[in-house]
Amino acid sequence: MDSLADQIRSRRTFAIISHPDAGKTTLTEKLLLYGGAIRLAGAVKGRKAARAATSDWMEIEKQRGISVTTSVMQFEYGGCMVNILDTPGHQDFSEDTYRTLEAADSAVMLIDAAKGVEPQTIKLFQVCRMRGIPIFTFVNKLDREGKDPFALMQEIEDVLGMRTCPMNWPVGMGSTFKGVYDRQKGHVELFDNRDHGQTKARVETTGVGDPALSAVLGEDLHRRLVEEIELLDVAGDPWDFDRFRRGDLSPLFWGSALTNFGVQSFLEYFLKLAPSPAPRLAGDRLVDPEEPRFSAFVFKIQANMNPAHRDRIAFMRIVSGRFERGMDVQHVRLGKKVRLSQPQQFMAQDRQIVEEAYAGDIIGVFDPGIFRIGDTLCTGEPVAFEGIPSFSPEHFARVRFKDAMKSKHFRKGLEELTEEGAIQVFYATQPGHPDPILGAVGELQFEVFQHRMRHEYGVEVVLDRLPYEVARWVEGDGYQPRRFWGTDHMAVTDRDGRNVLLFRNEWTMRYVVEQNPGLIFRATAQAR
Repeated sequence: MDSLADQIRSRRTFAIISHPDAGKTTLTEKLLLYGGAIRLAGAVKGRKAARAATSDWMEIEKQRGISVTTSVMQFEYGGCMVNILDTPGHQDFSEDTYRTLEAADSAVMLIDAAKGVEPQTIKLFQVCRMRGIPIFTFVNKLDREGKDPFALMQEIEDVLGMRTCPMNWPVGMGSTFKGVYDRQKGHVELFDNRDHGQTKARVETTGVGDPALSAVLGEDLHRRLVEEIELLDVAGDPWDFDRFRRGDLSPLFWGSALTNFGVQSFLEYFLKLAPSPAPRLAGDRLVDPEEPRFSAFVFKIQANMNPAHRDRIAFMRIVSGRFERGMDVQHVRLGKKVRLSQPQQFMAQDRQIVEEAYAGDIIGVFDPGIFRIGDTLCTGEPVAFEGIPSFSPEHFARVRFKDAMKSKHFRKGLEELTEEGAIQVFYATQPGHPDPILGAVGELQFEVFQHRMRHEYGVEVVLDRLPYEVARWVEGDGYQPRRFWGTDHMAVTDRDGRNVLLFRNEWTMRYVVEQNPGLIFRATAQAR
């Protein structure tokens, strides 16, 4: 039996980040394919017969062909236990991605070869950099026409301020794309796409200088490949593990997730280079993952993963030690013992009971209504990991239900869906405004809320948009809500009773801040 240290060091937990439609969910599917977790990969978009993506399990995800919630998947490959967090790419769901990055030890940044570095990629990259997460870069869709590879490398440096080290190099692009050259192993991988990328691609290898390669690639493509590799060897950044861990250098991979080009070699390099679980700050000390005591934190809550049972699952990242099914742990925020009797691991919506898990793993436990995002669970001496903040919403709407007989279902749905953290709920302090107010980072969150209330709770809700764009949590002894009852701002409280001000725009917010120097205005609220 492997020791605790061996089990933990074999874990690789990472998030995939990108701008929408860069191929994030497709890459996840192909990693699962090579990991043996699935036998047939289904494209998110494409032919009518294509299956829905494994990681897109909500009905609205299958209908729209987008990811609107983080999916958690695990598989074993090459002696490593891999935990994948497939995050939503759409900017309206970025808060879910921010929270998910708290549970990751590294990130894979996916870039569309034709579009380059896009706005949402920049935002998520900055979050990774703030957290000190090492980043792998995968340039996708090489089977389509795209930007020059050297121009893409320069764009990554100019826009993100990060150098790259190509671990492989594309052979052609678009209609001329033949595969990738592995710079470390010194061979070219050629692929066959006759089955539309649904099964593992065949791989042939040969040295880049082999004259026989000209017969396969053609003289022009072969000559260009040799010239580009020589240029990289002379002028490119050499691989440096310390620079990678500091976030100064990203290993760069090229391929096509849809057609399997470069995916398997990327996975194998990733497992070699990606960090195992790292220590995490709890108060004034670091909790080492190899400490024997169990500790974990909740980073996501998902209601109704199984609509037939109306269950609610709290996803937790194990920070240290070993987890065993049925163990008693301390719920630090509530100050009481709880038994974790039905721990589960996931393949998107599919799940299985787990008997044990280790630091780095992601598990889900049944939530009877006692967990919140940011909660710490542990054995032994209590520790409390830093809370996961709530971000300032940018869109607001009053929510009301049509059928008075559905009030109980409405309250239950509102409570459970807002506890997931993707949408926030506020209550007006001014009399005469009893309806709850929803706040979201993006408009699409409102559509998802209405869809889920209708299909999961049987409640038709109406959303009346409010003219506010900014929220600030307010602290200070001199704060009086009634002073801010007006048209340009609204005094509300959040679900925890904290004071919040909603502002019509940034200018109004700045004016109020300047006029109230004795108050503290925060753009985020730490989880309690």
